[in-house]
Amino acid sequence: MIIDKYNQRAKKINSLLCVGLDADFVKIPERFKSLEFPQFEFNKWIIGETHEYAAAFKANSAFYEARGDKGIRELKMTMEYLQKNYPDIFLICDCKRADIGNTNQGYVDSFFDWYGFDAITLHPYLGKEALQPFLDRKDKGSIVLCRTSNPGAGELQDLEVEGKPVWQIVAEKVSSEWNKNRNCMLVVGATYPKEMKEIRKIAGDMTFLVPGIGAQGGDLKSVLESGLNNEGLGLIINSSRGIIFAENPQAEAQKLFEEIRKYKNILI
Repeated sequence: MIIDKYNQRAKKINSLLCVGLDADFVKIPERFKSLEFPQFEFNKWIIGETHEYAAAFKANSAFYEARGDKGIRELKMTMEYLQKNYPDIFLICDCKRADIGNTNQGYVDSFFDWYGFDAITLHPYLGKEALQPFLDRKDKGSIVLCRTSNPGAGELQDLEVEGKPVWQIVAEKVSSEWNKNRNCMLVVGATYPKEMKEIRKIAGDMTFLVPGIGAQGGDLKSVLESGLNNEGLGLIINSSRGIIFAENPQAEAQKLFEEIRKYKNILI
């Protein structure tokens, strides 16, 4: 199972931390902007500062696509660098893709096979049939949006269908019907720990990608209390801006890493 790669790394370094490589060109330090490959060089620096604390790295494709062919090239360079130097770290593309099946095959070929990501984020709105090209890849992870961390998430996710909110239906569908190859995960935001607790009951030991810690204000202790699975795993806790644009990214990564370990050791 693809999640074994993440779990092995998480156990090896006793960490659930995911560092988000959201290399927004506007925000990267000026010293990188004059270089030939600014986003790549910035990422390489961040990776060097944080890899010892990271069980995963997550790149949001939008920040690279915004720079056209230059950004796409530098995301590819970042992936090649990670695969060569840190092959045991789990690599996620936050691209929130979903379309009809034959179009999705293009995304599969791109993100899984050309870039080489271990997992990508996906919209559930088009249903299992449309997502089948992703789900069929036993060697890769499909991280389905369930309860997202943004303030407006409830506009659709809280709508009730036959007495159940949509986020609950998504959790049930993914865990009981879509996860035949044991390669599914769920996006569950740190800003909704109450819902996370309910999703954990539904999804069993399935792993959650957890955005919303740091800049979005999610509470780490509540996340661990609500989301850890029976093995003391099951969470990929992401922080992007709060680490990579800090004055000292290494110190910020270490701080969150140590906080995760502290609360985790209390709870298990």
